[in-house]
Amino acid sequence: MKNLLKSTLALCLTLISLITINAQKRNMENTALLIIDVQNDYFKGGNMTLPGAEEAGKKAQQVLEYFRKNNLPVVHIKHIATNEGATFFLPETKGAEINALVAPKSGEKVIVKHFPNSFRDTDLLEYLHSKGIKNLVITGMMTDVCVESTTRAAFDFGFSNVIIGDATATRERDLNGKVVKAEEVQRSFLAGISALGGLYAKIVNTNDFLK
Repeated sequence: MKNLLKSTLALCLTLISLITINAQKRNMENTALLIIDVQNDYFKGGNMTLPGAEEAGKKAQQVLEYFRKNNLPVVHIKHIATNEGATFFLPETKGAEINALVAPKSGEKVIVKHFPNSFRDTDLLEYLHSKGIKNLVITGMMTDVCVESTTRAAFDFGFSNVIIGDATATRERDLNGKVVKAEEVQRSFLAGISALGGLYAKIVNTNDFLK
């Protein structure tokens, strides 16, 4: 009798697990991951080091592993600076290469951009439409520049967006001679883009997303 109960319990737990997995897969249908500008210049020793880049990069890596495990579309965005006076992400430099934490694998889409908005003068929109993508999970750097501009553009193109907040990073800014700390910039821009009930994007952390 005890063995029968144990077998029944084990079967029930298996069924629950399968139901949960299938529900998660359904929730992720038509969803792609964007990893924006996680490039070497933002990390230690780079030309534009960001505080928290390593931590954010590791979180982005966790999200990337989830997408790979579930055979979901991944798009790597790589910025190459072409504007006069640029000091980082310069063409054919190590600093412009995608960091090893999230390095693309064979078959994963890589898009090169030259502006903060990842849709501008690239084939990103065409590619997402070709895959039937309607929802975007967004990670990357810098939060208040390329992440924000890409997210707002994605909303205008009709995508539903989620930003993994702790998988993004930025740096301090100067406003009228006063320094705004990186963590304040980060918090303010994530709060702004998620205003009005998450109009442009919902903000979640990595652990909650992966549950």
